[in-house]
Amino acid sequence: MKATEAKLLEFLKKSPQFVIPIYQRTYSWKEKECLQLWDDIMRSGLNENIKAHFLGSVVYVEKGLYSVSSQTPLLVIDGQQRLTTITLLIAALTEVIGDQEPLEDFSYTKLKGYYLTNPLENGEKFYKLVLSQTDDKSLKAIIKGLDQPDDRSIRVVENFEFFKSKLQKLGDLKPICSGLAKLMVVDISLNREQDNPQLIFESMNSTGKELSQADLIRNYILMGLEPDLQSLLYEQYWRPMELAFGQQAYSDYFDSFMRHFLTVKTREIPKIGDVYEVFKDYSRRPAVASKGVDELVKDIRNYAVYFCAFALGKEKDDQLKLAFKDLRELKVDVAFPLLLELYSDFASELLSHSEFLSAIRIIESYVFRRAICEIPTNSMNKTFARMGLGLKKDRYLESVKASFLLLPSYRRFPSDEEFHRKIQTKDIYNFRSKSYWLRRMENFGRKERILVNEYTIEHIMPQADNKAEKLPQVWRSELGEEWERVWETYRHTLGNLTLTGYNSEYSNNAFPAKCDHEYGFKFSPLKMNEGIAAETRWDEAAIQKRANKLADKATDVWAKLELPKDIIDAYKPQLEQSNEYSLADHPNLATGKIADIYQVFRKAVLELDPCVVEDVKKLYVAFKAETNFVDVVPQAKRLRLSLNMPFAEINDPRGLCKDVTNLGRWGNGDVEVGLDNLDDIHHVMALVTQVFERQMGTDDI
Repeated sequence: MKATEAKLLEFLKKSPQFVIPIYQRTYSWKEKECLQLWDDIMRSGLNENIKAHFLGSVVYVEKGLYSVSSQTPLLVIDGQQRLTTITLLIAALTEVIGDQEPLEDFSYTKLKGYYLTNPLENGEKFYKLVLSQTDDKSLKAIIKGLDQPDDRSIRVVENFEFFKSKLQKLGDLKPICSGLAKLMVVDISLNREQDNPQLIFESMNSTGKELSQADLIRNYILMGLEPDLQSLLYEQYWRPMELAFGQQAYSDYFDSFMRHFLTVKTREIPKIGDVYEVFKDYSRRPAVASKGVDELVKDIRNYAVYFCAFALGKEKDDQLKLAFKDLRELKVDVAFPLLLELYSDFASELLSHSEFLSAIRIIESYVFRRAICEIPTNSMNKTFARMGLGLKKDRYLESVKASFLLLPSYRRFPSDEEFHRKIQTKDIYNFRSKSYWLRRMENFGRKERILVNEYTIEHIMPQADNKAEKLPQVWRSELGEEWERVWETYRHTLGNLTLTGYNSEYSNNAFPAKCDHEYGFKFSPLKMNEGIAAETRWDEAAIQKRANKLADKATDVWAKLELPKDIIDAYKPQLEQSNEYSLADHPNLATGKIADIYQVFRKAVLELDPCVVEDVKKLYVAFKAETNFVDVVPQAKRLRLSLNMPFAEINDPRGLCKDVTNLGRWGNGDVEVGLDNLDDIHHVMALVTQVFERQMGTDDI
């Protein structure tokens, strides 16, 4: 490696050409970064005391000699964003500068010939900077003054227009020219035989505006390959993925896609910032590495196609497309790993079309029923991440159903009775996906679908914001003496909500007027309005009656799961033989101070969540959810607690914890804390709660 300090403009002038390799990410700077650069350049240009402004480094590699004295293109390893942005600023300056020359060498001809083009060259060599794919087309159109292509680069064009607008508003171009002349970079040339571009690339991108995890992965895969193989894999697999996502969606969703991909492959959910490191470990597994890099990239491409189908609305099959739309409206990102696996098996014909569609609807019913029943979403991400482990691919749909039916109570698939009861009383008007449930209820069983977004939600009994002032007297009479209780209890519930295209006409009118209006409930073609006009009055009894009727329908729309008991039993895991220990087997928990402390601690831990269970072992007592999160060893003078969490992650402001990593102890975990008096119970429970929440996870839906 050779590093030298250089003035940016001199560096650009002497360099024959910069080429952005195909494995680099596309140009991604937005107006925020451009404005910061603009402000830095203007500040330097306006202040004579500022002699230079450091812009960063440009790292490149080329064949043969590794310096700009050679006339071969320089492959940029790091610095693409800065080089591209400066090029766009100079290109904008050439359009604005006209016949001026605010400073020496800052004329139209010199700006164009020194920093944007190689005027004596033809073809690709004519351009100082060659980007990749869509970015390159747009930059070349700007430099040549041509119309933008149909698939123009959004970032390149928008940032060029941003700089052009800023320059046009300047009365004097001298400060911006002066600031450009003061820009400095570190010119770093690499020797391919001695330097590892990937390691240098990683270290250069460890600070500042970091590359996305997916960008790092792409570079990791392609950077070390021979150029011909790079081009082949990029053009055949990676570029089609970028196009499938689209420019904006690729930036917004590709990182999360790679996270879901790795969850499927490893059965563990990587933290979003660890995706790159987890991918490197995965790619080095013998079973993966032995298949070669081309198979790995092909596998990623295939899963990306599946992801785009269900997450980005790219599905072609009408039935699947509608089912995926329903899932997206429910915002069930936590289910994406399972959906990826199901789609992969569907594509491999392990799962039929009808079975795949049924599985999607099972996921939908599971998530919606739980939301209505207000079951906490803790650990749903782990539920979906690991469900594939229990699937029997030769009895696919049966095993999907069994997996959901066997989920423990805190993860349960709500029964018809629970769902039927809860959906009648929940404030469903303020449910996050109200357009979703209304559309599903209205269109269930229809071949001619109703576009629900063309209608508005109607409160049959008005929702008047201020009951005392805005609920008309006619409605208070309609509801009876307890009108205020009825209004408070039922106004936003299922029985009182429907669809209409005439919300403003209905207003707060009396119930008979809403029914008998020329477009009233009596004449409505919508299924949601069936039976409303048959009621003589709209009171508590009528609302409850309609809610019960709609709840019956809801149990069909979001259907329950059923399997014969013998089949369910066949899927149950074989339980380990229990030694059936009890607290009586622990003398220190029988009577006395420590026993009293344990009972208080036990009650507090069990109240954390209904899923927490106590499991008495021979030598300790375990409290578990997913698995043990705190173990208690009853000692004569204290309770010794083992917290199942890395010591470095525990937040322990009082310093109660001890690091027992790699030390032999009964219990699970790297953190030990003692409890010998009730004064510390709140502080200890704060530690226990951290471990529980870490295990359960909170980044669900």
